[in-house]
Amino acid sequence: MAKLIRPLSNVYDQLRRLPGLGSKTALRLAYHVIDMPEEDVAHLARTLLEAKQQVHLCRQCYDYTDKELCDICADETRDQGIICVVEHPQDVLAMERSQGYNGTYHVLHGVLSPLDGIGPDNLKIKELLARLAPGQVREVILATNSDVEGEATATYLGQLLEKLPVVVSRIAHGLPVGGDLEYADEVTLSRALENRRPLKES
Repeated sequence: MAKLIRPLSNVYDQLRRLPGLGSKTALRLAYHVIDMPEEDVAHLARTLLEAKQQVHLCRQCYDYTDKELCDICADETRDQGIICVVEHPQDVLAMERSQGYNGTYHVLHGVLSPLDGIGPDNLKIKELLARLAPGQVREVILATNSDVEGEATATYLGQLLEKLPVVVSRIAHGLPVGGDLEYADEVTLSRALENRRPLKES
């Protein structure tokens, strides 16, 4: 059985380490990189290295930025009195696509997962509490995922924040627009029922 030559195998091994890439995709990309013109490969390598060197955490919300403050934290038109807590930097982009939120964010960089050795000290929780200390924040929205770890993290934060003079809310989870009941899982249906609302407000 033919084996990959060492240089190609090295590229494949590095690509396989990326999340979401299966063996076949990594192999296809490895061959694609080898087929690319040398200047394009050099440009790709420089781009990756520059991104790694220039991107760091925003000193306020801990999203990724190439400045001291990210564009959202630096935007004076955003409502600084509301903080939406999310798990990862990519969640900020997802929330922004809704175009229905004008507050700020706080990125935890993970969720509580005792089995993986991830506790409160491994997340940006102390930093969140420090942001609330001046008393300028009136609401914290917990926007972690609806899986076991996300729910556990939201519950922990809710208990931690309940004694503070802020409103703590949780994003609603339920059926997506256009979703079919037939294909919805039990947790999604349960959330949809819990978050039901009357057709006519009283």
